Amino acid sequence: MSELKGWREIPIGGVAWKLSIENKTGDWSPFKPKIDQTKCTKCLICWILCPDMAMEWDGEKVREKHDYCKGCGICANECPVKCISMVRG
Repeated sequence: MSELKGWREIPIGGVAWKLSIENKTGDWSPFKPKIDQTKCTKCLICWILCPDMAMEWDGEKVREKHDYCKGCGICANECPVKCISMVRG
């Protein structure tokens, strides 16, 4: 089997062979999470549940890493205070 070079070459039903942070997949979806920092309680549920490590915790704030977000919306759906919205980006 030949070496695949990028996510666009993954066949239908295929599985990514690298860590999420090794491939920039931010252009997979037109929707991106946007955190309203005034509402965020820093519970880190979004950080824990993000399957692509697209949330970053720097000790003070949770930030989106749009380069790695596939737009699944798990973070927005699971946020207990609904401070994350999915916006066109």
